Amino acid sequence: MDKKNWTALNEFILTGITNLPDLQAPFFGLFLIIYVTSVLGNVGMIILTKVDNRLQTPMYFFLRHLAFIDLGYSTAVSPKMLANIATNQNTIAYNRCATQLAFFIMFIISELFILSAMAYDRYVAICNPLLYTVVMSPRVCWVLVTVPYLYSTFLSLITTIKIFLSSFCGNNIIHHFYCDSLPLLTLICSGTREVELIVLIFSAFNLVSSLLIVFVSYTLILTAILRMNSADGRHKAFSTCGSHLTVVVVLYGTLFFMYVQPRSSHSFDTDKLASVFYTLVIPMLNPMIYSLRNREVKGTLHRIWSNLCKLCL
Repeated sequence: MDKKNWTALNEFILTGITNLPDLQAPFFGLFLIIYVTSVLGNVGMIILTKVDNRLQTPMYFFLRHLAFIDLGYSTAVSPKMLANIATNQNTIAYNRCATQLAFFIMFIISELFILSAMAYDRYVAICNPLLYTVVMSPRVCWVLVTVPYLYSTFLSLITTIKIFLSSFCGNNIIHHFYCDSLPLLTLICSGTREVELIVLIFSAFNLVSSLLIVFVSYTLILTAILRMNSADGRHKAFSTCGSHLTVVVVLYGTLFFMYVQPRSSHSFDTDKLASVFYTLVIPMLNPMIYSLRNREVKGTLHRIWSNLCKLCL
């Protein structure tokens, strides 16, 4: 028994996305393309919103942090997953598993509340445009991103420490392609009630509170837009919210699919499917959504492309 515990505490075995050998190479190619696209898109968005003077507004300040978070939690998962597929060795060291879990929890919680901050920013911009620069001052913007980072780091450390200070059984097989809290809880021999309560309560709080902020903000925004007399004004107001709303619907829809489905239909296979979407696909889609649906970002990209073409000529 001691030997089994020692093995479990030194490494875990990830079952991966699929056990079918014929699908390993296509999955590796597909996920590598998605991850590289995600990295390029998010790094590009960070640089773009940092260097262009036209994008030095609160909305793009939050967008820059959203891109950083997307880059963070996709990088916490994707490189190790790709390495495992390439080498056909689905092991992960104990310490690396704990690190992966901690960073993933931190970034995913941060994303929820950064999206809430972006909803509040749109509310102030549309409902109180004359006070926008006063209310959304640089200091307020930094508070709205610093608090989620600190809170998510605190919660991440609590959850990770609680899980990894528990006693694991001889079975060290994680039924997932990365270290997630729910599959890890099934491997714990000691009582998991306290850890399960922490995960359940804070997951519910994070989802409900962040979504409530978004819902209230957009309810007030919709009310203000419907009161506008100008059709152009209504269209402009809607267009500034379209990208953010698309990102919110995609992310929250995926998370609710994972955590609100009935227990009878819940399985780790469906969790894997949803996890692929929000760890790989969503970080790739977010910069695309903001690039294609945002006039200022498209204008900046067009100017950069024109300047590059002039240099080449």
